[in-house]
Amino acid sequence: MGHVGEWWTLLILHDAFDGYTRFDQFQESLGISSSMLTTRLKTLLADGLLERRPYQTSPVRHEYVLTELGRSLRPVIVALAAWGNARLTPTERSMILVDAHSGEEVEPVVVDAKTGRRLDDSAAYVFTAGPAASDAMRSRYAARPAIPAEEAK
Repeated sequence: MGHVGEWWTLLILHDAFDGYTRFDQFQESLGISSSMLTTRLKTLLADGLLERRPYQTSPVRHEYVLTELGRSLRPVIVALAAWGNARLTPTERSMILVDAHSGEEVEPVVVDAKTGRRLDDSAAYVFTAGPAASDAMRSRYAARPAIPAEEAK
């Protein structure tokens, strides 16, 4: 959550997935102040989600390019957009995800890579403490109440 928990960060990453790389492109697209954009870009660079590359030498100007770590966040952005769109009528959606070749709208879902089963069933798939969990996290999951069947659907 530290990487994507701030609204401007999500919007900048979304623009980067759309091919934006330059400061002025981000600023114009988002209507964000120079100081806020500078701050957010510095954070994205420090977190390893973007890298800075020179694209002009005189004067030196840089572009901001997604790293592999940054590109790995695309499914998260897609899932968030799909979640938002599912709550809107088709005429209220400002953007939709389509197949690049056919132009047909697609419906993103999160599935288990091994089984292909959807992961939106909170009774069938639950979180539990992982190997690096703190004692507090282990206690939290050990004390987790069972989800009633009617709520899990």
